[in-house]
Amino acid sequence: MQTNILEYLEATAPRLPDKIAYSDGTDHLTFSELSHHARALGSALAEKGYYRRPIAVLMKKHPSTVAAFYGCVYAGCFYVPLDIEMPISRIELILENAQPAAIITDKKGSAIAENLHFDGEILSGETLFENEINDAALQTIRAKQIDTDPIYIVFTSGSTGIPKGVVACHRSVIDYIENLSEELGFSEESIFANQTPLFFDAPLKELMPVIKFGATAYLVPKKYFAFPMSLCDFLNKHKINTVCWVVSALTMISGMGLLEKNPPKYLTTIAFGSEVFPPSQYAMWRKAFPNAKFFNLYGPTEATGMSCVWPATRELEEGESVPIGHPFRNTDLMLIREDGTEAEEGEIGEIYLRGTCVTMGYYNDPARTDEAFVQNPLQNAYPERVYRTGDLAYRNARGELVFVCRRDAQIKHMGHRIELGEIEAAAQKCEGVSRACCLYDPITSRIKLFYAGETEKEVLTAYLREHLPKYMMPAALCHLPVLPLTPNGKIDRRALAEIIL
Repeated sequence: MQTNILEYLEATAPRLPDKIAYSDGTDHLTFSELSHHARALGSALAEKGYYRRPIAVLMKKHPSTVAAFYGCVYAGCFYVPLDIEMPISRIELILENAQPAAIITDKKGSAIAENLHFDGEILSGETLFENEINDAALQTIRAKQIDTDPIYIVFTSGSTGIPKGVVACHRSVIDYIENLSEELGFSEESIFANQTPLFFDAPLKELMPVIKFGATAYLVPKKYFAFPMSLCDFLNKHKINTVCWVVSALTMISGMGLLEKNPPKYLTTIAFGSEVFPPSQYAMWRKAFPNAKFFNLYGPTEATGMSCVWPATRELEEGESVPIGHPFRNTDLMLIREDGTEAEEGEIGEIYLRGTCVTMGYYNDPARTDEAFVQNPLQNAYPERVYRTGDLAYRNARGELVFVCRRDAQIKHMGHRIELGEIEAAAQKCEGVSRACCLYDPITSRIKLFYAGETEKEVLTAYLREHLPKYMMPAALCHLPVLPLTPNGKIDRRALAEIIL
């Protein structure tokens, strides 16, 4: 039985030593280079005595960053990926929670790390990759590792303004990759284009199948997503045949007419998720690639990436939303009413997930862990922890799951999960802002911030840019004399929604 994700790499590297594993179009690592880099870095961390400790990785999107992730795992540690474009204040919030033993950096990351309030070691990834490999130390560590040891902590948005660190273990990730690969038909011939940054769980869809099958993944530089024509050129140059992208990245291509002008002609597998695919845009993609396989994926970070899949084996009816389909094998999905009972067919309920996919909880945060990782409401005879997603869905007449909306103010925007309360909390820390309320318009995919106080829009915008990642920045700010309130004194979100409409 496989118990460690590194078993994928250790089976593939000797078989395909010279094949490219990861590339950004300029730099690349073959499987033998990837293995060597990872084991060298792992040996260096082991020699420092780091074991079962979080290790932060503050590096740009690059093949060597992936090698650093695997190196942390070789050392028996778990990596904490950080975005070099995050505001320093947010990085420090993450470091305060994770308390990593060290930060691994590249040149750009090193310049950022020097300005952080961090007492641990700051290590050069480039130097660690040159460390002598200590096979004996790595074997000793492996002998002690089990499948429920953590692999990573990825931080998601938190409604209090404090990010939450989701901890995932080997068993959950292995289960996820085995199921995803089976459903989508990945193989050694798969050539992936990774769209997302590397600092959260979404890249697992490309990174792990590469070492499982001996496939290749291109880590598409961010600059290409600002120029869709160049993006399509990149996809065609590298003969990309598989994408697992957020909907907004796909609609950017179709919305600019590039499916006719400059289509990514090698695509055979097109998976999407994180947002609702507008039916008209989805139809454009189906028409442009009649022989490709399409999949809608659904799942929260707390359930190790994706938990459900809908293979597009039929045409949608007019006005029908793209379903999220059925749970992966070894995953159970329950739709629960507000009274804790199970919803019937056609009835909306909240999605609860059960199985190996459920992660270990939030790092150093037992209170918020207990709020989201709860006892199975359908049985109380023995302890059984399930994840309460906050997502609402129903089963249609075909038995397919259909996503409806969020139960609270948590959204998915541009592929990122965002709690609007975190934006509100940041705004309300700006001097002169008395109240703030954030709403999301799913029709236009825009975040709008309403606020009251004496602060000018330009001042608040500049403040938010210093304290929020770019993907969390509101598209518009609306300054009101006072925010409307409900009879019980809470901000009247419905009244504000009327302003949007």
